[in-house]
Amino acid sequence: MKARIHITLKNGVLDPQGKAIHHSLEGLGFDGVNDVRQGKFIEIELTDGDKVAAEAKVAEMCEQLLANTVIEDFSVEIDG
Repeated sequence: MKARIHITLKNGVLDPQGKAIHHSLEGLGFDGVNDVRQGKFIEIELTDGDKVAAEAKVAEMCEQLLANTVIEDFSVEIDG
């Protein structure tokens, strides 16, 4: 079973890397980009067979280690 985790900065949190990407895109001639927010993507291979238990375990991993929940949001997708 595979878990896919998307971690992004919460709305209202300054994203200097996103601003740098936005500026670079404009410099390369890509028009029509209003804003860029960057984040992290993590894949974890799990041995759990229970999808609900796996999702709860991965959420706990995010809350304790993978995401800084003060400034970041996360979403979990379980395949398998």
